[in-house]
Amino acid sequence: MSKTPILVWLRRDLRLADHPALTAAAKTGRPVIPVFIYDDLLDAYGACPKWRMGLAVEHFAGVLDGIGSKLILRRGNALEELRKLVAETGAGAVYWSRSYDPDAIARDTEVKAALKEDDLEVESFAGLLLFEPWTVENKSGGFFKVFSPMWKSVRGRSLDACLPTVDALDAPEDWPASDDPASWQMGAAMDRGAAVVGQFVKVGEQAAAERLEAFIAEKIGAYEKARDMMAMEGTSCLSENLTYGEISPRQCWHAGWAALDSGAAGAETFLKELVWREFAYQLAFHTPHILTENWRPEWDSFPWSDDDSAANVLAWQQGRTGIQLVDAAMREMYVTGYMHNRGRMIVASYLTKHLMTHWKIGQAWFDECLIDWDPASNAMGWQWAAGSGPDAAPYFRVFNPDTQAEKFDKDRAYRARYLGELFSNHGARAEAYYEAVPRSWGLSIEDQYPRPIVSLAEGRQRALDAYKAR
Repeated sequence: MSKTPILVWLRRDLRLADHPALTAAAKTGRPVIPVFIYDDLLDAYGACPKWRMGLAVEHFAGVLDGIGSKLILRRGNALEELRKLVAETGAGAVYWSRSYDPDAIARDTEVKAALKEDDLEVESFAGLLLFEPWTVENKSGGFFKVFSPMWKSVRGRSLDACLPTVDALDAPEDWPASDDPASWQMGAAMDRGAAVVGQFVKVGEQAAAERLEAFIAEKIGAYEKARDMMAMEGTSCLSENLTYGEISPRQCWHAGWAALDSGAAGAETFLKELVWREFAYQLAFHTPHILTENWRPEWDSFPWSDDDSAANVLAWQQGRTGIQLVDAAMREMYVTGYMHNRGRMIVASYLTKHLMTHWKIGQAWFDECLIDWDPASNAMGWQWAAGSGPDAAPYFRVFNPDTQAEKFDKDRAYRARYLGELFSNHGARAEAYYEAVPRSWGLSIEDQYPRPIVSLAEGRQRALDAYKAR
């Protein structure tokens, strides 16, 4: 068997456990050279996800050092950098984990074809998802356009056990040169916000495993209801680690099923949330226009504003709309890099319905600000909230933030946590908001809280009228 090295091209799969590509390379007995490339797709990331990816890369480099390996870092066109590494190392194969969003598919297709023409062994592996998109079909042989029947279809499927942790990789005789990650300045656009958000991130697969273990042991029983209570820490927050592949969805799936088998009341709801992520990728794979255009073309005539410099948009971005729950959720994002899932639905509905602003503007802002940004989930979430996406509901959904607050923040604890101008009992996060946001906004906790930029009743009626007239 050839003893030429294998390049394992890492992307959003920065872990040693349950890693099909890395495991397959290790089993060959050949030298393995882990590689991470800062290419144009990564350069297009927004400020917060790019910064968080930088943390993940630096952490995983340390993990590989701990097992006697190295992470080789390069910046440039992916194909060109891989070819350079092949020439420098004599590598005879390149492995990677498959991606399913259209930009990554286009890149990977080009790379695979070119490297095969170079007479290299090229293999891609599963790992980002529970189910490959082409393996989940409805009774007609097509893909699912509604979540519930997809859930019923996959609920009973068995999955292979998780792969063991890779604890050693054969090293090449000589390691190729590697970039200094500091030179990439992946956190530059975060500016002072990095110090604030950095207090809340959980980086690396050990932190991810501990987060999953704590969730299963302490929270999953109450998850079905607690996940909607905005002041509670009732969710798993594993979306952050899934985004960078610091934990595999299969690890989460098996842990969820074990909890369900032991009688944990909220386990099935947790498993459904994992499949909701799968649903987003099914749609991104089969209907890639969901990332950039209305999934339902009949919404192309809806009169959304696409002016991202409008005063109302700025007020929404700043968390100063005068609608308390909307503003608190936006501020949570700047302080923690995360936003409660119910908050995401509420702020998206408010922007697209009450402010009649195009969902693409909100999508782009979340692209910029979330540590758990995911291209498929973000696009589907925004289109679901806007009404233009896959949605079985036969009505025009408009969330009322005040009604939502009464249900899910009745004691106002969540709002008090973030709205320093309004609550004398506010905590440190309310003040941290002013340290995290751009200086150019010129905001201070001494500012008066704004009056609503549009009344909820007026905004709702305007949206309903536009819906009926479209």
